Amino acid sequence: MRPYLPAFATILLVATPASALKPPREESPANREILAAVGAGNSDAALEQAIAAAAAYPLGSLQNPVRVAGPEGERSYLARLRCADGASPDIGAKRPAGVSGYGSVANLYPLDCRAAGPGKLDLVMDQYHAEHVETRAPAGFTFETR
Repeated sequence: MRPYLPAFATILLVATPASALKPPREESPANREILAAVGAGNSDAALEQAIAAAAAYPLGSLQNPVRVAGPEGERSYLARLRCADGASPDIGAKRPAGVSGYGSVANLYPLDCRAAGPGKLDLVMDQYHAEHVETRAPAGFTFETR
């Protein structure tokens, strides 16, 4: 009789569940406390405490990484380093070092001064210190004089 009736009934059955859906949430599904902490960083007092605690360890170690501002800061710092004979160290491939004394992920750079001092060193750098320029060199190293 009416061939369009079964087709119309099928459309109603399929469309009903879709129309019953709630609209998407207007806010993020992430935990509000986590969202509030994103970008908050450390307070100045907490950073000063971390710097004081790190000072008990050698500069360039995981507990006291060289603090730099991003990958450019890492490259700039490494370019200034000099071995005891004044030559630049050979710099190996960067790899993850773990969580630094400052609580962020640090990078490790193998350095090799060949026969000159200090020899080989795994230098750890923390690139999450915007606007910081490290003025100290690890033990046995100096900086290029400009």
